[in-house]
Amino acid sequence: MVNMKENAGKYAVSHVRDGMVVGLGTGSTAYYFIKELGQQIANGDLQAIRAVATSKESFQLGLDFGIDMVRIDDVEKVDLLVDGADEATLDFNGIKGGGGALLYEKILSLYSDRVIWIVSQDKIKDKLGAFPIAVEVIKFGAWKLFKTFHQAGMNPSFRKAGKDKLYCTDADNYIIDLHLGPTDDIQRLAFELKNMVGVVDHGLFLNIADMIIVGTSDGNIDEHHKKLDGSV
Repeated sequence: MVNMKENAGKYAVSHVRDGMVVGLGTGSTAYYFIKELGQQIANGDLQAIRAVATSKESFQLGLDFGIDMVRIDDVEKVDLLVDGADEATLDFNGIKGGGGALLYEKILSLYSDRVIWIVSQDKIKDKLGAFPIAVEVIKFGAWKLFKTFHQAGMNPSFRKAGKDKLYCTDADNYIIDLHLGPTDDIQRLAFELKNMVGVVDHGLFLNIADMIIVGTSDGNIDEHHKKLDGSV
C-alpha cells in the first residue's frame, strides 16, 4: 500500500539546500520530512542546516533525528518552512491546526521566505470546511466565546486531552473546533474570527503556501506552484 504522506514528506527534502534555516512543521506528514531531513544530514548529503520548530513536539523530533535546533528569535530569517495541512485547495488556501500548533505554524509561516505544504492526495479539496476549523482562544472568557460560536450556529466543541481535560496548546491556550462543513466565503470567515476579542488565531491559512507537494495514490508526486505574482 502506498504511503502518500511518507512519499510527500521525503520528497520535500529535495527542496532543502546546504546552509538553510529550515522550519519544521507539526503532524504526521511533517514527521516524515523531519526524519528524512535528519537522515540526509547524518549521511552528509546536507550540511550546515539549522532548524526551527512549530511545536515542542517537532523541536524534540528534530533533536532526536540529529538536527541542529534553534529558536525562531535566534535566526534572522527562515529560508524554508515545510508543513502539512489538514485540507488544502489548489488556490493555495488551507486548514491547519489538527495537531494543535496553528499559532506557531502561522507565526513561522510569516517569517519564512518560502512555505511548502506536504499533503496526501485525499487532503486536496474543492472547498474548505469539511475538516473542523481550529480556533485558538485565551482561557479567560473561553466559555463565553464558545457560547457565541454556538449561538451563531457554528457547531463548536472544545478540544479535549483525554476524557475530562481540555487540550492546551504550547502557548497555554484552549482550542475550540468549529464543525461547519464546506464553506463558500472562507475569506469573510477568517476576517470575522480574527477580529473576535479573545481569539488568538484560527486554522484558516489563506494564500500563505508557495507550493503544495501532493503524494498521490499511485505513488507519484505532484507539485503545484504559486506564480511569481502570487496568483495560482
